Amino acid sequence: MAKESDWIDRIRSEGAIPLLDPENCSNGWATPPGDAFMVRGPDYFKSRVKVPAGDYLLKPLGFDWIKSSSKISDILSNPQSRVRKVIDDEFSQCHENKPFVWAFNLQVPTKDNYSAVAYFASEEPVAEGSLVDRFLRGDNGFRNSRLKLIANIVRGPWIVRKAVGEQAICIIGRALHCKYCSGENFMEVDIDIGSSMVASAIVHLAFGYISCLTVDLAFLIESQEQSELPEKILGAFRFSNLNPASAITVEPSSVASADGLQTPVPTTRWWQSIGQGFSHILHPGGPHQDGAAIATNTQEAKVTDGKDSPNDLTK
Repeated sequence: MAKESDWIDRIRSEGAIPLLDPENCSNGWATPPGDAFMVRGPDYFKSRVKVPAGDYLLKPLGFDWIKSSSKISDILSNPQSRVRKVIDDEFSQCHENKPFVWAFNLQVPTKDNYSAVAYFASEEPVAEGSLVDRFLRGDNGFRNSRLKLIANIVRGPWIVRKAVGEQAICIIGRALHCKYCSGENFMEVDIDIGSSMVASAIVHLAFGYISCLTVDLAFLIESQEQSELPEKILGAFRFSNLNPASAITVEPSSVASADGLQTPVPTTRWWQSIGQGFSHILHPGGPHQDGAAIATNTQEAKVTDGKDSPNDLTK
């Protein structure tokens, strides 16, 4: 167990952004409590009731705040990337116990090509036939239809809260281009925020306030059948008051390409939902439009929400 702790501590400590307490993590990252997120409960398809998420399926492993001369992708495919290097060094003689690593790479549409990368790990084998197993073995169409993001704005200026909403939920692959890079012991999802003009505009707005933002992001595979309930979050992370100057410059391992990308087809509701955020800024107190985002209270023990479809972005 000591060896396990050593390699995990090494990954967590060697990044540019430190791991800190969730309540005090300025220019750092942390693991927010699972109950901060509401997910589909065991009777969701009958009751439309969401419940606190509880424990995560994966262990938080690390966070990278990096930038490069070109868009960063295929991080775990590069043997010289810091997380891959630590794991390869630690488990070079013991392949059977090698952990399975997940990476979610948020490619920020800026001239300096920033990426915020969250890493998670599983040391237990994935149950055959489980939703996670089907995601790992499935094609990109299946993955794009299931991978869900929940974003909570914990603290931030009014203009960002209005544009993003306090909580937003979306099926990532239906809104943004995703590239899935997989290997024997890893799965990386490169998420191109710049592939959507609307998402890009919101992130450009938020990036201007990134040094005073606290954001929680959770990743999960959406349950779309009764047998898959209740939903369980793969992993989540919090970043707070990030300083752009803290990002480490890295050399890209490869030129980003369109291989593995699926063209998303956002629905009318998705566009209306984000547009509603901007209308709040331009016309505060104005009437709500049909199909617009639905406010949720993350402090409630459970939420009844009949409009959380695979195509919705729900605030």
